[in-house]
Amino acid sequence: MTPRPTALVTGARGGIGRAIAVGLAQAGFDLAVVDLQVDEALLETVRLATDLGANAVALAGDISAIEHHETLLDAAQAAIGALSCLVNNAGVSVLSRGDLLEVSPQSFDRCHQVNTRGTFFLTQAFARRLRRQTPCEQHRCIITITSSNVHAVSTLRGEYGISKAGLSMASRLFAVRLADEGIGVYEVQPGLIATEMTVPSKARYDAEIERGLTAIKRWGQPEDVARVVTTMATGGLPYTVGQAVPVDGGLLIPKF
Repeated sequence: MTPRPTALVTGARGGIGRAIAVGLAQAGFDLAVVDLQVDEALLETVRLATDLGANAVALAGDISAIEHHETLLDAAQAAIGALSCLVNNAGVSVLSRGDLLEVSPQSFDRCHQVNTRGTFFLTQAFARRLRRQTPCEQHRCIITITSSNVHAVSTLRGEYGISKAGLSMASRLFAVRLADEGIGVYEVQPGLIATEMTVPSKARYDAEIERGLTAIKRWGQPEDVARVVTTMATGGLPYTVGQAVPVDGGLLIPKF
């Protein structure tokens, strides 16, 4: 009997992370879902995955604490078996939106420590682990969620865009480094996705979407991102190396 594929999903207590976990469970994955603490929201993600037949476990982990990455991976492997997929979804936004000339070192460092540095070194630790394992029948992959702000400039949250742009480069670097070893590395760039994080901007973007900001005149849903991630995780893009897939309803396509 072929073992079930396994995935570790960071930032999984809600929104895009939860939708990704559910999508992977539907695709037959067993899951370790991670967030800063094991709270009711993270346990709800586990329940949703379990209801779909997955063996799922909730783990507490701060990806910015790189000294704990190996412990986190060990715990995930002990719970669900050798890992075949990492989904880097955890991230933070700015401490407060505002003038680029007033960005604080605290907000800049926070975005860098979590979004860029933490994700880079978790990816590195995971890739090393995959290389030590005996290759299996499952598609081995690393999927990183960045943002449309890799390309679209937002001066009100510049430190966030910088951190995600760096993460996009990291994803391409790992993609090239690991391509010849049978490890797929992918990037997803969500646009305007309806989550708890985007609630404060809803009224503003509702009007902009209606005026044609996006080619598809609606907010993206977490499930839209999850469908793309599941396609990648199940090996649906076997000849793709380093290309990012926008999930943005046409937000970044030049229009006139």
